[in-house]
Amino acid sequence: MAAKIFIDGEAGTTGLQIRARLAVRDDVEVISLSDDTRKDSGARADMLNGADLAILCLPDDAARDAVAMIDNPDVKVIDASTAHRVHPDWAYGFPELDADQVVAIEAAKRVTNPGCYALSSVAIIRPLVTAGILPADYPVTINAVSGYSGGGRKMIESFEDVNAADYTEEAFRVYALSLQHKHVPEIQVHANLDHRPLFMPSVGRYSQGMIVQVPLALWSLPGKPTSQDLHDALATHYDGMRFVKVCPLEDSSKMTGVQPEALNGTNELHLYVFANDAEGQAVVMALLDNLGKGASGQAVQNMNLMLGFDAAAGLI
Repeated sequence: MAAKIFIDGEAGTTGLQIRARLAVRDDVEVISLSDDTRKDSGARADMLNGADLAILCLPDDAARDAVAMIDNPDVKVIDASTAHRVHPDWAYGFPELDADQVVAIEAAKRVTNPGCYALSSVAIIRPLVTAGILPADYPVTINAVSGYSGGGRKMIESFEDVNAADYTEEAFRVYALSLQHKHVPEIQVHANLDHRPLFMPSVGRYSQGMIVQVPLALWSLPGKPTSQDLHDALATHYDGMRFVKVCPLEDSSKMTGVQPEALNGTNELHLYVFANDAEGQAVVMALLDNLGKGASGQAVQNMNLMLGFDAAAGLI
């Protein structure tokens, strides 16, 4: 019998992408509210409690309210909002986080889907901290650029709808200038950092695709590690992982650029080490689809694990 999946907030960007990934599968059945009952709290509660697994694609407060509506102990939940990303009772939905995370997600009733910027940053930083290369108290800086789909419907409209009140033709925008981006606590906790990282996000005039960069002054780190040391730590951590690839140093040394849209439509995360060992400098970079491994694809991967399916089912 197909598992019943309810996507609460399926009309949003993340919800639509999840539904598209599930539409071609016969091992799940997506159950939905009609347009006239979508805002009916009683109908929503019935749908939430009648699902095998609910995926919440909602603002934070609405996600908390949805969880409070669930009284059926058998219902499993994936929350794509920020509401529970550092909550101790929720499993962090990045299966590649460490050797035990897949088991934790498989056993969990409540899983919080990572933010796109956070997943990428944690994917870079945590293995280096675990390996002892990057001290937990290191002043980490993160620079990132995403396609405008990462900002949700309102930002999408501002770039695509010429009739929108805030329509813009700008090519590039740096934002979160107050240094209070909502992903920062999540990055600090799951990367095992002692201090808040300095995170500077930006958006480009393209729909989806993301690059996240962590610059490192190798000469300032204990033992003065080399680019090979960074690469070895990452390669060891992600050895055998289906969706995370660490690019060989020989290949990355020949690259002259990285295209942020290169992994669009996939659930892949690629990591690169670019370095000048003679000068003691390196940049570790993550490339992914912010709507794939950074959101909807990751939610489907977590759903697969929670329901006992192949982790890669429905994903490329």
